[in-house]
Amino acid sequence: MVEIRSVTKRFGAMTVLDAVSLDVPKGSATAIIGPSGSGKTTLIRCINHLVPIDNGEIRIDGALLGYREGPRGELIELPEGRFCRERAEIGTVFQHFNLFHNLTVLGNIVEAPMLVQRASRADARERALAALDAVGMAGREDAYPSELSGGQQQRVAIARALAMRPRLMLFDEPTSMLDPELVGEVLNVMRRLAHSGITMIVVTHELGFAREACDTLVFMDAGRIIEQGSPAQVIDAPHHERTREFMKRVRH
Repeated sequence: MVEIRSVTKRFGAMTVLDAVSLDVPKGSATAIIGPSGSGKTTLIRCINHLVPIDNGEIRIDGALLGYREGPRGELIELPEGRFCRERAEIGTVFQHFNLFHNLTVLGNIVEAPMLVQRASRADARERALAALDAVGMAGREDAYPSELSGGQQQRVAIARALAMRPRLMLFDEPTSMLDPELVGEVLNVMRRLAHSGITMIVVTHELGFAREACDTLVFMDAGRIIEQGSPAQVIDAPHHERTREFMKRVRH
């Protein structure tokens, strides 16, 4: 589903991604862990082309997103309007819920299918209600974000992404802004999604979730992928010394 090849991203003199390569099979769940500043969030934002890359390429289902190939094989960035609908097939859930507080839960979810995918209001409503049911928020479509807990708002954000019927779901530390007692309800939704067969890439610090729900665990540091393998192998028996150091710290 996702092919990342030698992707490099710089911000000024700082190299944030350094020749990163990664394959994410269709229907799999991949977790990305690592210290702050390791490049995890930048990689997610490069996959959905919120941030352009400097070198390398990223393909979703074999196709470039946000670029076309030039006559010498170089990547030429497209105007955003040209690939807006393609990016709509990638659901992204961020740390912040990013809900519109002047709209109801239903209003927050139906806008994107109608505006981007030209869905009818009836179709968008049907999608929204199904997505709310999938995240355990059925019956709350008329509530406003201010009436919901942080965990409920994040579940609405997940429903909003699901209503676009994405081929790929990206999660960027979706529980980092939640109080500890609210983390579990969001992780439970994500576990169900992972087991449903949708392709997922999750930046997270929740090792328990990675172990239970993900097929692959990737450890990043200083803009590079240091180690990847099954969650059990990377967590319990890491090969690289840097991974071992990180695991010792996060377990204590």
